[in-house]
Order: sequence, then structure tokens, then C-alpha cells
Amino acid sequence: MNPIFLIGLPGGSEWIIILFAILLLFGGRKIPELMRGLGKGIREFNSARANITEELKEGMKEDEHEKKRKEEDK
Repeated sequence: MNPIFLIGLPGGSEWIIILFAILLLFGGRKIPELMRGLGKGIREFNSARANITEELKEGMKEDEHEKKRKEEDK
């Protein structure tokens, strides 16, 4: 591992400070709502990624079928 990369990673005490700051900024009542929104965003992102992957696979299959047709026509 590159030692320069490891400098930016937060450790245990840094995570505690970050969580405490989030708690102060958003309050205890807003955190569940914030987490729900984050979860929904992640689900939508994964769904969009899966759709794009499927479309790319379909496009590649169509290209392969067209190449086979052209070879058969020759």
C-alpha cells in the first residue's frame, strides 16, 4: 500500500468525532430520516447501474448477432 494514501484515512477516534459532529448538526430526530434518504439514494443508484449494465449487455449481443448475419450473407 502507498503510505501517502493511508494518511487521509480516518481512524477510530476520528470516526467518533465525525459521528458526534453529525449528531450536533442534524440532531437525533433527523438522523433516521437522513439515513432513509441515503439508503433510498443508494438503492436508486444500484438500480440505475444494473439497468445500464443490462442495456450494455443487450447491445453487445445485438452486435454479435449482426456480425454473424453479415458473415452468413458472404
